[in-house]
Amino acid sequence: MSGTHHLLGDPHHDGSEVYVPRGTPQLGDVVPVRFRVPAAGDERALWVRTVRDGEPRFLPARLDRVDAHERWYVAEVPVHNPVTGYRALLDEPAGYRWLNGSGVHARDVPDAHDFRLTVHAPAPGWLDGAVVYQVFPDRFAREGTGPGAHEGPPQGPLPGWALPARWDDEPIASGPGTSRQYFGGHLAGIERHLDHLDRLGVDVLYLTPVFPGRSNHRYDATTFDHVDPLLGGDGALASLSAAVHARGMRIVGDLTTNHTGSGHEWFARAQADAASDEASYYYWTDAAPGYVGWLEHASLPKLNYSAGSLAHRMIDGPESVVGRWLGAPTSLDGWRIDVANMTGRYGSDDFTRAVARTIRRTMAQVNPDAVLISEHFHDAGADLAGDGWHANMNYSGFTRPVWTWLVAPGSDRGFLGMPVGIPRRDGASMVAAMRDFDSAVPWSVTQHQWNMLGSHDTARLRTVVGSPEAVEVAAGLLFTYPGTPALFAGDEGGLTGVTGENARVPMPWAAMSSSDDPRWDARTFDVYRSLIALRAGSRALREGGLRWAVVEPDAVAYLRETPDERVLVLVARAPWSGTDLPAHLLGPGRDPENLYGGADLPVHIGALHVPGDGPGVQVWRLA
Repeated sequence: MSGTHHLLGDPHHDGSEVYVPRGTPQLGDVVPVRFRVPAAGDERALWVRTVRDGEPRFLPARLDRVDAHERWYVAEVPVHNPVTGYRALLDEPAGYRWLNGSGVHARDVPDAHDFRLTVHAPAPGWLDGAVVYQVFPDRFAREGTGPGAHEGPPQGPLPGWALPARWDDEPIASGPGTSRQYFGGHLAGIERHLDHLDRLGVDVLYLTPVFPGRSNHRYDATTFDHVDPLLGGDGALASLSAAVHARGMRIVGDLTTNHTGSGHEWFARAQADAASDEASYYYWTDAAPGYVGWLEHASLPKLNYSAGSLAHRMIDGPESVVGRWLGAPTSLDGWRIDVANMTGRYGSDDFTRAVARTIRRTMAQVNPDAVLISEHFHDAGADLAGDGWHANMNYSGFTRPVWTWLVAPGSDRGFLGMPVGIPRRDGASMVAAMRDFDSAVPWSVTQHQWNMLGSHDTARLRTVVGSPEAVEVAAGLLFTYPGTPALFAGDEGGLTGVTGENARVPMPWAAMSSSDDPRWDARTFDVYRSLIALRAGSRALREGGLRWAVVEPDAVAYLRETPDERVLVLVARAPWSGTDLPAHLLGPGRDPENLYGGADLPVHIGALHVPGDGPGVQVWRLA
């Protein structure tokens, strides 16, 4: 793809409503799927290859509509299996080409990137327009209300693990102190600062764990039965949830189904009594420390889902851990599952998909409108058929490609757990990676993936890309790309951090009221707020399909389309040559309407002239 100016000359299909009817099909349904072929194409016929009971079959597509610019084909695809894969075969004089989710190929391709119809219900509808705001409770806001609430170390009795820190101390970047540095954030503090979320425009609050642990991150739970008293206890979570819902927002929790902490009450009982039910909840070994820990961490003993009663305690039914916190009075709107990719997997055991399906069943019993998100840093395609996790934290299909395109030249930052730094790559590499990972899952998953530019487990975006201008380009991608934008609290103010631990910076509330405090970038906040509002005002940006239009080393552009709207998005990391796109992309009698960035999109001699300015973001409504 390197060197390609634009891709609108290629045939196209995706899972959006322009090509596939809205709604979830049932087994036995026949779904009409549509394909767009440019008028310059020379296909003699278009066929659709499906796989039925493991065997490929070919369906003829009929020519449905022709105009001066393109031809539309329709094929009737039977939904015989719960997930039905399909791709288009273009019969052309020079041979045949395939059209699948990763593009057009003049060679044979595997089924992994086929389009998919799935009978499994998608994420709840409220996620279609959502923007997620991630909060690490220890670092967002303290309980006190006075001017000195965020001065000095936290007050009151502290657990033995805690190393008290002042609110303006820098988080430790690495080493044993990272999990013990305690700033004293509180759920009541989050509740009192919900105006900040309102002003930004986000509508989903995602909290990292709130159960007691022996660390500031609380992924080492000592019980799942109550909220950490350091955060205010059960009452504080119920109060926060009520306040969030009163504003029309949602609240999502974070659960470790893969492990408990070594201080967990289940693990204590297991160690004390080998005949107890709890002893069957863990994997035991002869080698020290005598049990399996997550990534060999003795502080995080791994759960064993071959134990029947564990599922009932943890994930199955209204009285399970999953079910209880979805119900009143805490009324969570879903769960993000920590290390979902490893949950239920150890050696020959593989219960991951069964765990996900069980959680979905529990959600349907307690709160059918709840969402289930997996954490998976790598290729999650095999786990995302749609019957378990609704979507994934999209590190592989969004964070990593965007970082490689926008990383500051010469950066030596580590690359999300890899033993190498972040490479700086061109636009073609970024787009190819995004298409590969997007096409590994059904469109109903793609349109709900939690796209992120960073999280509590990564370096901060501003640190990775190096400049406010590059942050704006990254944010432009985040809020205009298919999926659910998810941001880590503080990214909207340009906070920095070199590692995940160092990135867990306390929110600098005092700096926000100052026009010249370097700890908070008010312009970046305005960029985020404006882009969130842009997305909220455009159905195409929230729900539309995706057609790549321009792929250059320093700039990419794409169309987001619904039947009633077409939007062109241009993001550039540096000045580039600009290019022309077909003028027929404009609706009849329309002029391009700039929605963000302020640049004109001149129309002359049958073409739209896309400007070559950069770095920057431009968004135009075309139709």
